[in-house]
Order: sequence, then C-alpha cells, then structure tokens
Amino acid sequence: MTTIKEALDSCQEEYFLPGNSCCAGCGLELALRWAMKALGPNTALITPASCLNVVIGLWPKTAPNFPFTNMAFAAGAAAATGMSAAFKAKAYRFPGKKWEKMTTITFAGDGGTADIGIQGLSGAAERNSDQIYVCYDNEAYMNTGIQRSSSTPHGAITTTTTLGKDRYKKNLPAIMAAHEIPYVATCSISEPLDLYDKFKKAKSIEGCRYIHILAPCPPGWGYDSNESIELARLAVKTGAWILYEVENGVVTLSKRSKSVLDPAKRIPLIDYLSRQKRFAKLSEKDMIELQEEIDRNWKHIANQLSCQEKL
Repeated sequence: MTTIKEALDSCQEEYFLPGNSCCAGCGLELALRWAMKALGPNTALITPASCLNVVIGLWPKTAPNFPFTNMAFAAGAAAATGMSAAFKAKAYRFPGKKWEKMTTITFAGDGGTADIGIQGLSGAAERNSDQIYVCYDNEAYMNTGIQRSSSTPHGAITTTTTLGKDRYKKNLPAIMAAHEIPYVATCSISEPLDLYDKFKKAKSIEGCRYIHILAPCPPGWGYDSNESIELARLAVKTGAWILYEVENGVVTLSKRSKSVLDPAKRIPLIDYLSRQKRFAKLSEKDMIELQEEIDRNWKHIANQLSCQEKL
C-alpha cells in the first residue's frame, strides 16, 4: 500500500485547484483531488449533471487543471465511450503522441449513476468500453435540493422523503460486478491512500472499470463541515460502507474493512447515524432494518470470499 509520503512525492501538483465553489467539507472535492493525483494530467474527465458541474468555477476561470467536459445527465458513460474511441483513433493515426497515454474518466454523482445514468453505464459496461467510471456517492440529489435517489439509505430524510425513505440503497458496485467487467472497487474519502492505490490500479487496466466512492455532504446529511472525514471513517468502522475490490471476478476485502469482517469488531451503527440530521426520524424498527441490511451485505461478501477459498 502506498504511504502518504510516496503519494505526495509522486504528485505534488494539484489538478483540481483552490477557488472552486464546493461547500466546506465537501466529499466530492477530496475524492476528485486524490483521484487526479493517481491519474495525472493525461486524463480527460466527463461529468454529467451533478454538483461537479457547478462547483468548477465561474467563467472565465475554472478549477480543473485538465480536460473537463460537462455532459447531459444520462450521457456520461456514452460520451466517455466516444471520447475514448477518439483518443484511440488519434493514437492509431499519430503513433507515439500523447493520445496513446490518455485516460478517459466519467465522474458522476449517485443520481447520474444509479438512476438517470444507469442505462448508459450498463451499455458501456456490456461493451467493456475503455474508461474509468466513478460514482461519488453523497446519497441524494444534492445539487438540486436534496431529493432522494435510489442510493439514499433507508430511513434518511430528504426533501422528497420527509418522513424518511422507506426503500433500501441500490447496490451499484454489485450491479457493475455482475456485468463481469475487469475491475470494480469501493472507496471512502476517509481512506485517501486506499483510494489513490485503487485509481492507480484502475489506470493500469484496459476496459470498463467502475469505482464507487462514499462522499459525505454536510448540508445534505446535516452535520458540521469539519466532520466529513470522521463520518466517512465511522461508515467503514460500523460496517455500513464496505471497502473491497472485484478484479476479474475475484473479490478482495480492503485493509480497513478486513479488520471488521468479524461483526464483534464493528462499532455500533448508532455512532454513525446519530451524528447526521437526516436520520433524526429513525425509529427503533428502522434501526433494526438498517442493521439487518448491513448484515446481509456482509454475508454476501463473506460467502463470495468463502467460495473463492474453496476453488
């Protein structure tokens, strides 16, 4: 695993610059900064409608110090497919030029991934389109007023679920793994070196790669902006967010989640939920159901690991 010194020594330059209009404590900004440190300047990024479209800065200035394209809500993965094909065509025509080194990446929110963008994403995965698709998951449509998405957790209050959402969070990493693409990974902004290493690995793989990042949102979740890292860390420690990789069908638990594979080593879920106003209306029944969902997710991962050991 990369050390902080190695990561910083390898990339002193910032590619997502200060002066952007992200909210204080924004998980998106931290996720993008560390992703770009791993990917480097030869990266072309496409983002469908999301917070990322509006925080990059007002004309004539902009925060991204790399090629950046705003795209329609449903078209992120499709646009990246075309851009990746264009780079390959350029590389074929002009061998030895920078086009051969370009990485195409889609960076989308959970609304543009789990809901509005899933058709284009599924199509890109089925074609094994040569791109990295990233979902920074703040678990609602934060840019347009904190409406629920299919990635919003059970019991969470949004402007469209004022009593708490009654459905469960859609498991996008599992859906993408079912497409049998070369690489799927989950990350958290509380584990920047894990995130950095996973993006470095994704860059080295050809085909469709999918990375899902927990990116807490202070105004949407209802907590002080200086607590973003701690909340993301609590999500991992409680087992609510599992860090893992699926490489060519083989599942590997990441270090932080491997340490809580035993349920007895996880801290109580209430320690994570109680610090967010969006869970203010949780009932005891909701708490039990949330814990049962987390236990089901862990059981699924444990079964996969057990099956692999037997092969």
